Amino acid sequence: MHIVLVEPEIPGNTGNIARLCAATGAELHLVRPLGFSVDDRHLKRAGLDYWHLLKIHYHDSVEEVLAAYPGKAFYLNTTKARQSYAQVRYQFGDLLLFGKETAGLPEKLLNQYPDRCIRIPMIGDARSLNLSNAVAVVVYEALRQLGFPTLT
Repeated sequence: MHIVLVEPEIPGNTGNIARLCAATGAELHLVRPLGFSVDDRHLKRAGLDYWHLLKIHYHDSVEEVLAAYPGKAFYLNTTKARQSYAQVRYQFGDLLLFGKETAGLPEKLLNQYPDRCIRIPMIGDARSLNLSNAVAVVVYEALRQLGFPTLT
């Protein structure tokens, strides 16, 4: 799996997601601009001692990420989607894209790929989940469907 964070803003969230990626074997992609320095102590502390297990990539745009993985399925996580993340049939190497904490993914991207938009169901008055929690929910559903390959 490939976890793509588009312009993440909160170092603690990105650190938690980095730890999740390290523990599951998912690759982490960070799309600039980042709302923090990758040397940030909160980022490092949230990732604890898992950094050596992490494969991380940096990109300047979502288009750059998608071009690097032609033919791979990708899913845009947004509260504005109709389709639930659990309705997708994930495959090895899929890309899961998540937007920044304050604004989500860009509207232009969501409008360009409406059939690729997925959401995590929640009650109507809830705005969204914490970014690191949302990533964990979707990643573990994808891994469950795939039979938790390489995980013990």
